[in-house]
Amino acid sequence: MFKFIRHLFIPRAAETTAGALAEMFGLKLSGDPHTPVRGVAPIADARPGQLAFYSTEQNSAAFKILPIDVLENTRASVILLQPDAVAHAPRGATLLISDSPRGTIVKILGELYREPPRFGISRRASVARGVFFRARKTAYVGPYAVVETGAVIEGNVKIYPGAFVGRNVTIGRGTIIQTGAHIENATIGADCIIHSGAVIGKDGFGYTRQDGHNVFIPHTGRVVLGDRVSVGANTCIDRGALTDTRVGDGTKIDNLCQIAHGVVIGSECFLAAGVGLAGGVVVGDRALLAGHVGVANGIKIGNDAEVGANSGLMRDVPAGTRYMGYPAGPGIEFMRHYAWLRKNAK
Repeated sequence: MFKFIRHLFIPRAAETTAGALAEMFGLKLSGDPHTPVRGVAPIADARPGQLAFYSTEQNSAAFKILPIDVLENTRASVILLQPDAVAHAPRGATLLISDSPRGTIVKILGELYREPPRFGISRRASVARGVFFRARKTAYVGPYAVVETGAVIEGNVKIYPGAFVGRNVTIGRGTIIQTGAHIENATIGADCIIHSGAVIGKDGFGYTRQDGHNVFIPHTGRVVLGDRVSVGANTCIDRGALTDTRVGDGTKIDNLCQIAHGVVIGSECFLAAGVGLAGGVVVGDRALLAGHVGVANGIKIGNDAEVGANSGLMRDVPAGTRYMGYPAGPGIEFMRHYAWLRKNAK
C-alpha cells in the first residue's frame, strides 16, 4: 500500500545517465558515464540510482553546509560536487564536478522534474469569445477556469483549473496561473508564477472620512508585474487608487503577503511569508524583507536593504542597511538594546 501511495503522489524524475547530465550542463565527469540517474535526493538520504550533491558554497541560506563525513558515507550512485571535495567521495561513485554545485543542481532539478507539457482549452472552461490568444495552440486553460472578454493571453500561458482571469488582464508569455488564483485589472509579465489562491488587482483599502462616515475611494489604477515574478499562495496585491501598484522583474513574494494600493517594489526583491506593505510603500531593488515584517504608509526602503523578521517599520530604511525590531531601527542598535535588556533583567 505504501509503495502504491508513493507511486501516486511523489514526483517522478525523468530517467537519464550521468554522462547525459555531464554533456547537457558542461560538467567534468569521473567514473562510468552510463550510471543511471533515477532521481535526486539529499546526500545523507540518497540511495543507489540517485544523484546527490555536496557543496561548501556560502551563497544561499536555502542549502546548509554539511560535514564532510556525510559525503564520505553517502550511498548515492552519482555525486555532484566541487573539485576540492573529490578526494572525499566514496569509491565506486560516479562524480559530476562543478565549481558551483548549488547553481548546477537547480538546473538539473528543473530538467529532471519538469512538468509534462499541457496544451488545449478544456471544454469545461469558460473562455469568452473576445479573449485574444496570440498563440492559441500553445495555451492551456483547465477545467472550470474563467477567462473574460478583453483578456490578452500571450503564448505558452498555462491557466490551471478554477482560476479567474478578468477582462482587463494581459498575461505575458510562459506565465503560469495556478488553481484558484484570481486576477483582475492587471498586466502580468513573462515567465511569472501566480500560485493558488492569490488575488491580484482587486480594490485596495482606500477610504476617507466624510460627515463622520468612512467613504470608499474609487480605484482606477492597475497592478503591473514585471517578468519572472512569483506570487505566493493566498497573497493579495491590490490595484492602485490613481496610480498603479508595481512589482519589478525577478521579485519573489512568499505566501500570505499583503501588498496594498500604490506600492512600488523594485526588481529581484524577496518578501517572505506574512509581509504586509501599507499603501504607497516604495521598496528598492534587491531588498529583502523577512517573515511578518509590517511597513507603514509611504515608507521608503532603499536598494539592497534588509529588514529582519517580525519588524515593524515606521521610518525610511537607507540603501544597503539592515533594520530590525519593533519599532524597527538599525540592526546594530537593536542588538545593543537586546544585550542591555538581557544583562539587566532580574
